[in-house]
Amino acid sequence: MEELLEKLAEILEVDELDGVKKFVDFEEWDSLSSLSVIAMLDADYKMSMSNKELLAYPSINAFCEDVLSRKK
Repeated sequence: MEELLEKLAEILEVDELDGVKKFVDFEEWDSLSSLSVIAMLDADYKMSMSNKELLAYPSINAFCEDVLSRKK
């Protein structure tokens, strides 16, 4: 999970990522960040996700756990 958290921190341009927060809780979050996460999921994890699905997660940790459990 650490690798995925590092990728998300890089996309959000933060040094540390608080996994209990939602994506929208970060002031750095915008439409480009959303597209970057979706593209990273496609490229690195061979999975697709809509922006609506992405924003439905209750926390970054919940997102990471789901992604890793569905990894192809």
